[in-house]
Amino acid sequence: MISFFICLALLIGGYFVYGGLVDRTFGPDDRETPAVKINDGVDYVVMPQWKLFLVQLLNIAGLGPIFGALQGALWGPIVFLWITFGTILAGGVHDYFSGMMSERNDGASISEVCGIYMGDIMKNVMRVFSVVLLVMVGTVFAVGPAGLIVTLFKNGGMSGILTNTEFWLWIVLAYYFIATFLSIDKIIGKIYPLFGICLIIMAIGVAIGIFTKSEYVIPEIWNNFSNMHPDRRPVWAFMFITVACGAISGFHATQSPLMARCMKSERQGHFVFYGAMVSEGIIALIWAAAGCSIYAVTDGMNTGLSEILANGQSAAIYDVCKKTMGGVGVALAMLGVIACPITSGDTAFRSARLTLADWFKIDQKSFKNRLILCVPLLAVGAFVGHLDYSVVWRYFSWTNQTLAMIVLWTASMFLFKSKKNFWITAVPATFMSAVSMTYFFSASECLNLGTAVAYPVGIILAAVFLGCFILATKKVKTA
Repeated sequence: MISFFICLALLIGGYFVYGGLVDRTFGPDDRETPAVKINDGVDYVVMPQWKLFLVQLLNIAGLGPIFGALQGALWGPIVFLWITFGTILAGGVHDYFSGMMSERNDGASISEVCGIYMGDIMKNVMRVFSVVLLVMVGTVFAVGPAGLIVTLFKNGGMSGILTNTEFWLWIVLAYYFIATFLSIDKIIGKIYPLFGICLIIMAIGVAIGIFTKSEYVIPEIWNNFSNMHPDRRPVWAFMFITVACGAISGFHATQSPLMARCMKSERQGHFVFYGAMVSEGIIALIWAAAGCSIYAVTDGMNTGLSEILANGQSAAIYDVCKKTMGGVGVALAMLGVIACPITSGDTAFRSARLTLADWFKIDQKSFKNRLILCVPLLAVGAFVGHLDYSVVWRYFSWTNQTLAMIVLWTASMFLFKSKKNFWITAVPATFMSAVSMTYFFSASECLNLGTAVAYPVGIILAAVFLGCFILATKKVKTA
């Protein structure tokens, strides 16, 4: 339990200390923001800071920091270290710069921002990467809530259409269409703050449940500094890919421009972007602690957690809520867990619409132009929603972290061109390059070449990427 509180203190302190350093490195000023300058009443709308923070938190905090953290807990309490330092040194930095670079470029989508600082080739790569990722995110965050709702009704003794996953999937997709189509302040700006409060209360409830029940003891990192995964999946690359949204996530880069279009002042960036990521890290830390403390350990392996996860994410999340808060807390907790992914799913499709709009220069003020993009996006989402969920999730995870890698390299070039300390983003960019490439060469759904090949190749490629970046900076200098 001591290691949990140390990590919690580091996350909170990291917001003020390292987050402050990141903010000073960027250098926010009093220039006119896109929300004030453009203000189209649809996507560019000024919102108060507290609402920006809660909407940003819900935009980025889908099932990732909950289910991803539970899966990460299979490796044992060493996952606390990745959540903590990943959030402070990589995730918060990534989210801050993705939002602030967009803000400096009229709220442009992250693919367009990458093009500005990395060239047209990378812009087109990011366009494809972003849209594919966003559709997968929207789909994952439609199937997940549908399953959770069915689990809730089944455990309540209900039957019939209310326990049909297909029925709820179409309900969620119908809501996504409405939220994607309407202006940002019609639904998102009004109901998200309420769901944000619910999400925070849910996390606090799970934490209190762990601490007040004597049968649950959070293991210490120093007493369990080993790989506790029942399937012996390697820590390197696999844990870093699995626990994405709770530490660093490329998906966040697609969401940050939504709030960059709604900020009244650049000085709100530290609280809105870095602060929301730290809050998500805390949520992930709590859920990882629940996974490490509630379930049985056999011969040093997290077998109990593995068994409950084998029943599906809906069953696992429901079980944690029930064990920590009992019957009274289940309703509140499940509401938070259901609302959490839904509120990320709808903004995923919204971001996909805006990415395509920026790509093909389609003005989004008219209803007709929004419909032109909304209908095919939701149609693709409905198709992907009927594919194997576990396969979609694995591809989402790798695509997600690869996108984060590209965004960090983009931020490094932005800082270099601004004559500022680019190492604050180049170091995590190099690290994520090694993670992404190692996973790509070793994972079964990718090249499946094994760790003996993937480890050295991943590290070598990360060094090559760093070398290419340094070479690019020299070319910019001499240009």
